[in-house]
Amino acid sequence: MQKNTLVGELCAEFVGTMIIILFGTAVVAQVVTTSGTKAPAGGHDAITWAWGIGVTLGIYAAARLSGAHLNPAVTLALAAFKGFEWRKVAPYMLAQLVGGFVGALIVRFTYTDLISSVDPKHTIATQGIFSTLPGNGAYEVSVTNAFFDQVVGTAILVFVVFALTTATNNPPLANIGPVVIGLLVVGIGMAWGVNAGYAINPARDFGPRLATLVTGYGGALRDQNGYLYFWVPIIGPLVGGLVGGGLFKVLIESHLPKDDTEELGDPTVGEPEHDEATDRLA
Repeated sequence: MQKNTLVGELCAEFVGTMIIILFGTAVVAQVVTTSGTKAPAGGHDAITWAWGIGVTLGIYAAARLSGAHLNPAVTLALAAFKGFEWRKVAPYMLAQLVGGFVGALIVRFTYTDLISSVDPKHTIATQGIFSTLPGNGAYEVSVTNAFFDQVVGTAILVFVVFALTTATNNPPLANIGPVVIGLLVVGIGMAWGVNAGYAINPARDFGPRLATLVTGYGGALRDQNGYLYFWVPIIGPLVGGLVGGGLFKVLIESHLPKDDTEELGDPTVGEPEHDEATDRLA
């Protein structure tokens, strides 16, 4: 079977990440712009479920071609611990970032009227629709605490993703894997959402943050206290991904029985050239 081209893989990463942002930022826009009205449209639970659904659908869209990393922290961890080709790391990350940027632009313009009605000056009040803030912009959480939160949240994400996609660890079948990963994101949002908005994905935060920066949010790179904050949901997840991946290798994978079976073509992550594995996702 002919192997996937890098162009196809990058298209898949772009589309998959864009789908995540289309669902995730749109649900936050819906909640924020209707809060306090006669017809509020959802709340915290709606946000966590929509982000999880977006992740699931993004994975299904991209997994066949690219393995559906959809997250620079996952791509970096795969290269460090799972044999993903280092030459593809930067292109994958760029495709993910652009996917996040484009997805956020679509939501930004689709929700223009509602955003302008509640925040005509495009301030911190609605910036959180697209990018994260310490304490979600409402609670007293330090930048240091927010950074640590992002390390921990992403470490959990990558550790469990590796557990769910390592063939010798009895993972779920490939066609169910995306659903389980989506539930993992829902769980992280419900348990780890308040300190820093559970970005756990540099492309999920920085792409939309750039989209708001070029569409009227002059303070998009800063938090509600005026501190330069954009780096926290970039560096924190990258560090956390390496921590989570490393812990999985040491605590779990090193103790698993050796098996000749190739790893599942990761419903969320993996090497796209594993034709037999990706066939199982069809």
